[in-house]
Amino acid sequence: MEKVHMSSPESRGDPGKEEKMPAGFEKEMALILKEELKPFLLSLGGEAVRGIRPRAGFDDLSGDGLDPVPWAPEARYLKGDSRAGGRVLHDAGAYYLQEPSAMAPAAILHPRPGEWVLDLCAAPGGKSTQLAGMMDGRGLLLCNEVMPERAKILSGNIERMGIANALVTSASTDRIAGLFPGRFDRILVDAPCSGEGMFRRHPESRGEWNPGLPAMCAERQARILDDAAVMLKAGGTLVYSTCTFSRTENEETVMRFLERHPDFEMLPFALPGCPPSPEGMLRIWPHRQRGEGHFAAAMIRTGTSEMVRKALLRAARPEKDAEGLISFLRDTVPEVSWDPGRIARRGEGYVYLPEEAPELPGIRVLRCGLHLGAWKGKAFAPDHALARAFGAGQKVSLGGDEAAAYMMGEALPAPSGIRGWAAACLEGVPLGWVKCSDGLMKNHYPKGLRRRLEP
Repeated sequence: MEKVHMSSPESRGDPGKEEKMPAGFEKEMALILKEELKPFLLSLGGEAVRGIRPRAGFDDLSGDGLDPVPWAPEARYLKGDSRAGGRVLHDAGAYYLQEPSAMAPAAILHPRPGEWVLDLCAAPGGKSTQLAGMMDGRGLLLCNEVMPERAKILSGNIERMGIANALVTSASTDRIAGLFPGRFDRILVDAPCSGEGMFRRHPESRGEWNPGLPAMCAERQARILDDAAVMLKAGGTLVYSTCTFSRTENEETVMRFLERHPDFEMLPFALPGCPPSPEGMLRIWPHRQRGEGHFAAAMIRTGTSEMVRKALLRAARPEKDAEGLISFLRDTVPEVSWDPGRIARRGEGYVYLPEEAPELPGIRVLRCGLHLGAWKGKAFAPDHALARAFGAGQKVSLGGDEAAAYMMGEALPAPSGIRGWAAACLEGVPLGWVKCSDGLMKNHYPKGLRRRLEP
């Protein structure tokens, strides 16, 4: 039994009414929480907690943010009446809306720039984008999601947040494990689970729960963890997390993993705003902390045998038009020191690979580093992702109403003295490309992303 650490009332928010939960669920919670069962059930009848996490370099959350999330101080709790998801800056990638408890696993993993990091069950992308912010554009972030439709959402969020050093794949975890034995410095497994921690945020999920669901999920979680273990190098860190309260899926799954893998041991950690975790495991309860239900465990691979790294294989380099492409990139985005050796051909277009990018034979790749664009006849057309990641040497600052019109695909008057490709920006955040000529900015915001947004 874990030690009880009750948080202050103001940190938990207002409790709600006690609502009926599945009988089997209440029974297990009573065994875990004992006298805390009633405040826990009351918390599930209250308002769900939301958070907003800004992109690096953007910190103006005054209109939507409240006080900082303790374990992710760059983030803020979101005001209950916030409409941040319907604004231009949201679609521009200035911030990511994420449940605060879900920010804890990435904070525990805490990758460093230059490392190889794997988010093995990554959709929709909240934790991946948080990890990318810690990596500061250096190293490799592999984001995998087995479900193809969810992988598309993941890829879209990676692009929206301007991340240039990520690969997005859609494959089973065993297929990924077969390519990367002992390769990653840090791995996050935010495993599919029974979702009990979302009972407050998504009340309809209560009706989908049944007593056999945790055990079924635990079997799948064990397989995913075993695949993750194959890919972690000696001395590397593995963080396992779920959004459920079940001991079967949480502590018991971790203990069984350690029995199968004696070269792993628990890694103690501490997160601000949470009780210390000397055993390397943390629960976030909605009646104790200001967030939804979450579990996280940190483990380190202690094996001393040096695992041989496979030779890194590059995708084929472009053999033609490379000189013209480099010239375009250096003229259009001069702030970046472009490395010609990291440019590769992908389909009809070109990508800028992460450092030491490997080949992925037999794996569906949705996003391969930074998509640069493609040649249209003798002219190079830059990809939307390039603007989102770096902007451009030429920038056009838009007002709120102009930015909303731009996101709808409208052409706008061009400032004097600007010709050619430029990045349309709102409050310094690049929205996308415009091409200026004859006093007009031709709108190159992707048609599939256009929608009506608030300034």
